[in-house]
Amino acid sequence: MAHTQQERYSTMVDTQLRNTLVTKDGVIFNNKYEGDPKAGAVKIPVRDTEVAVGDYNKATGGTLSAGATTYITLTIDKDKYVNELIDGYDAVSVPDKIVAQRLDSAGYSLGNQLDSDGIAALVAGGTAFGTTTALTKTTVYESFVDMKTQLSKNKVPVTGRYAIISPDVHALVLKSPEFISASSLGDDVKQSGAVGQIAGFTLYECNNMAATVEIIAGHPEWCSRVQEWAVPVHLQDLSGSGTFIGASAVQGRKIYAHKVTKAAAVLVKSKTVA
Repeated sequence: MAHTQQERYSTMVDTQLRNTLVTKDGVIFNNKYEGDPKAGAVKIPVRDTEVAVGDYNKATGGTLSAGATTYITLTIDKDKYVNELIDGYDAVSVPDKIVAQRLDSAGYSLGNQLDSDGIAALVAGGTAFGTTTALTKTTVYESFVDMKTQLSKNKVPVTGRYAIISPDVHALVLKSPEFISASSLGDDVKQSGAVGQIAGFTLYECNNMAATVEIIAGHPEWCSRVQEWAVPVHLQDLSGSGTFIGASAVQGRKIYAHKVTKAAAVLVKSKTVA
């Protein structure tokens, strides 16, 4: 079935937005919540305790234990948009190229904003770890091992742990003999955008962290993202606007929110910047 030019543009932008994200759903964030985001807030279930285990007695059976799910309210607080004018004459002068380039840029910009807000939420909701001394190639692996140990003590599952690292830390990791490159890992890891693994963490490089943040290590079980409503990036005809003649606009909008529900499940290694 043939696709329209607008459909091809939409597919291109959607791909660009997904590829731009470091903080991908199912990898860094989960989407577990109850309630309708359109009401302005949702309830996030928090798993703080596990089901109790007891000694079974064949004569008397086992005593019933009680458990309750704790919920945290997550307010939907981010409402971001793009709305850029494209003059009709300019678009005709350079067929397709201007439109395609601006749609691509819009997808990238919205993805970058979502990433930046996600990183900020992880840092704000996580727990500061270690010293503020900048990592070096001789201390970087030790830091990952220490974070791994602390997460285990905090009863964070081993499977699914991630570490988001700055470009500077990625450069240090590349010099570490313990680093396993993405090319040596499975397709599922490569497709998630990972750059490799070290000390049990799947690594993701990100340039949207503050200059002081070196590593964010955690698990998606306690990192929630809600993005229930959006207007996909598209080309909007402005005919009839009463102002713009023969023009269009690149438009899109995303409404979302982030929440770390267990501070001990996200460790943040920062450094002092002179």
